[in-house]
Amino acid sequence: MLQDKRTDLDAERQKKLLQRLLSEVSSQNPDLYYQSTSQIARQIADHITSGAVLHGDDRALMERLSQRDIEVLLSLH
Repeated sequence: MLQDKRTDLDAERQKKLLQRLLSEVSSQNPDLYYQSTSQIARQIADHITSGAVLHGDDRALMERLSQRDIEVLLSLH
């Protein structure tokens, strides 16, 4: 039960962080709106690995997401 709550909290944090990272990437690329979800997910994944400002636990939380995971989370919004 405690593990389930931890997983839910991690998922919520990932969504919030993903939203923030999406804003950062879109500010650097104004044409992002017209790109496919897979292209956006790739840019976000690249942004994470290239040094996005994420602290300790947040970085570990986001780095374990694959590009496909990011695509799925983006499609849920």
